[in-house]
Amino acid sequence: MTQTTWSIGELADGTGVPVKTLRYYSDSGLLPVAARSAGGHRRYGPEAWERIRLIRRLRALDTPIATLTRVVTGECSLHELVETELETVQERLVELRWRQATLQALDDCPSEERLHRLEILSRVQRLPQAHLALTGHWFRELSGTMPRRRLESMVAMLSPEPPNDPGPDTALAYAELHLLISTPRFTRWTQDHEEEMRCAPALYAELDEAAALTAAAVFAGRPPHAGAAVDAFVSAHAGARRELDTPAFRAFLHGLASRSSGFDPRLERYWGLVDTVTGGRGLNMTVAHQWLTEGLSKSLTDPSR
Repeated sequence: MTQTTWSIGELADGTGVPVKTLRYYSDSGLLPVAARSAGGHRRYGPEAWERIRLIRRLRALDTPIATLTRVVTGECSLHELVETELETVQERLVELRWRQATLQALDDCPSEERLHRLEILSRVQRLPQAHLALTGHWFRELSGTMPRRRLESMVAMLSPEPPNDPGPDTALAYAELHLLISTPRFTRWTQDHEEEMRCAPALYAELDEAAALTAAAVFAGRPPHAGAAVDAFVSAHAGARRELDTPAFRAFLHGLASRSSGFDPRLERYWGLVDTVTGGRGLNMTVAHQWLTEGLSKSLTDPSR
């Protein structure tokens, strides 16, 4: 007669899994008991063999018992387990790459600079929290003057995601972004520009057009020149100030834009660090501002105007 149930000892002999481990699986609900013997001992059915094979394969992947239990009891599928574990592994790999980049940044510097770098780099060793700190700072700083859509766009530009595979320079740059936002009175624009923004929220739409045109010119490597980008920039500011686009207004605007380049020097440094973190894929706003300032200067001598 074909055997239909097995004792725990028979299962251990047939699978190579110790009795103690099989008893733990039974007590944890991982191994179903088919019946009890006359003496009250547990007997296991054919499904126990397949269950043990699945458990052993999952344990070979270092699957935690709690997760393994959810799979073998049908609470989650094997596919869901694989997806979750893969995501966990990828997160861990990112953490290890950042740790490697951090250690390389500390190793590749003069000894007298090492403690200073360590202080900076220690700010971003918990990446999700570090990114939230960056976005939170800019939402607080900018939310008083910007429409929501523009606010989210600017925060995204100012708060780049930490790259998954950073080099030491990238890790150091990302950490320095956090150092800069923690400095007292870290300003964004000149007081005149900020006042103009409060007075004319509609200015943003035209500035977005000017920024898009400027970005296209900068990324294409075209030198500053009079044209559509400068015209959109002037039109936005003229509308905000209820002025006409005249040579006199352009001269005034050029003087305003030229004064200290319109930016806190620390913000110029900030945009340079964003460039490093993103690999130059985003628009550096200080570069764009300088491009427009030079283009505006050229428009003042453009005979076609």
